[in-house]
Amino acid sequence: MIKKILAISGKPGLYKLISRGNKSLIVETVDEQKKRIPAFGADRVVSLGDISIYTNDDSEVPLSSVFESIKQNYGEKPLEISPKKASQDEIIAFFTKVLPNYDTDRVRVSDMRKVLSWYNILTADGITEFESNEEEGDGEEEAKEEASK
Repeated sequence: MIKKILAISGKPGLYKLISRGNKSLIVETVDEQKKRIPAFGADRVVSLGDISIYTNDDSEVPLSSVFESIKQNYGEKPLEISPKKASQDEIIAFFTKVLPNYDTDRVRVSDMRKVLSWYNILTADGITEFESNEEEGDGEEEAKEEASK
């Protein structure tokens, strides 16, 4: 599910991939408005499934694992801490509890705020399955497409 959720640089919020148009993607906002807009090739579009957080042991933790850790520690509801209003120390303390071995040199507080904001957007929209067997589902869809040909 998280692979179909997109972040578009320069546009607030998160977007769900609806379909692919001619030289564009059709996306829908992940909020109560459900507004559909095109995302063109010039827009920097990134799937949340492709985002990772740097750790101290020279590896990366997928964003879905970070979301799962937040869910285990704080439940499947939007967080009480406000990413916009919380102090830098509160954000760092929260992130340290969720991902204790994050790389303090490469992960900025603005990145942490964005992760918390995204988590709140997803849980407010009812999206709480962050890690799933995406590969199996994709294989089933491809098999169905092959069978219909």
